[in-house]
Amino acid sequence: MTPITRLLDVMARLRDPDHGCPWDVEQTFATIAPYTIEEAYEVAEAIADEDWPALRDELGDLLFQVVFYARMASEAGLFDFDAVAGGVADKMVRRHPHVFGDDHVGSAAAQTLAWEAHKAAERRAGAAEAGRADSVLDGVARGFPALTRARKLQARAARVGFDWPDPAPVFDKIDEEIAEFRAELAADAPSERLADEIGDLLFACVNLARHAEIDAEAALNQANAKFERRFRRIEELLSEQERTPEDSTLEEMDALWDRAKAEERG
Repeated sequence: MTPITRLLDVMARLRDPDHGCPWDVEQTFATIAPYTIEEAYEVAEAIADEDWPALRDELGDLLFQVVFYARMASEAGLFDFDAVAGGVADKMVRRHPHVFGDDHVGSAAAQTLAWEAHKAAERRAGAAEAGRADSVLDGVARGFPALTRARKLQARAARVGFDWPDPAPVFDKIDEEIAEFRAELAADAPSERLADEIGDLLFACVNLARHAEIDAEAALNQANAKFERRFRRIEELLSEQERTPEDSTLEEMDALWDRAKAEERG
């Protein structure tokens, strides 16, 4: 028995309505989806940490999610694991005619363009099959993290010329959005209006990052890690004085923050 066959059998046992696991039996596509997102992030974290044993385990957890969905789909008469595996294999062959056919691609950049062209053709075909007009924004999943989705939407629009030629106008847009938020805040606007303006500001910041060829999601994750690292250092320094942040002033913690920054810079 191959490992994948064993895993499929394990999943079938877990989902057995009479002798399986009650928790696994009651799950649905919707209830499992959040776990899939969590597992994908854990894969990314293991890669960032270069923790290869952890990556092996996390990839297994992610594969189990795929098997879980395939099993539920099979039970519903929709598709099975073989259809999932066969479908993605067919798609990879279709999108790599320079490997599996007679096309020639001279560089990775050229392959990226060809890949996007194949995907666009598939999206148009899917829209036609569904009886709706196609859009360059089709296929940008709503489940992406917000910063990632903003960048992808902007990049798609840029492909058809809806984009500024350089970062300078983006700075102006950010200044404009900050001014609008200040005005709404001064006017004691309701939270819905403030959220709308903050959303516009964040969208503009993502646009600036994209023009600078920086992944805003990765940049914010890096900033999160830096904040966590420095704040934990504040807590550590306070602990050496037998104190906590709760019994310290903002000025004291600011000074320790500056010390943590200085330590990192050497």
